[in-house]
Amino acid sequence: MFEVPTDRKYQESHEYATTDGETATVGITDFAQDELGDVVFVELPAVGDEISQGEEFGVVESIKAVSDLYAPVSGTVTAVNEDLFDRPELVNEEPYGDGWMLEVEVGDDAEFDELLSADDYREQTE
Repeated sequence: MFEVPTDRKYQESHEYATTDGETATVGITDFAQDELGDVVFVELPAVGDEISQGEEFGVVESIKAVSDLYAPVSGTVTAVNEDLFDRPELVNEEPYGDGWMLEVEVGDDAEFDELLSADDYREQTE
């Protein structure tokens, strides 16, 4: 069984977003990192870039595959986890902790309502 924290929302494409009210933290799920295998490279946007919900924002490369990353919410990138450039394995080790990818100033909080709850996401991965 994969970890699916209830404090965040999920996309069917296996990205998550959690928010403190203004800023969303974005990453990939435990299920996604397991399916990918050992992550060896991460490509992310720069601080200041705009991302749009459902649109590609980066790439994650593993020993098995190269996968596009899709934005769970729209907004302006305010932080990028630069540790992933030197230690991409953090995505595997702590997808919900030190393996986060972006922080985004959210443009529209209503987009969170379009994402899956933890229970709905868990059902999708079973």
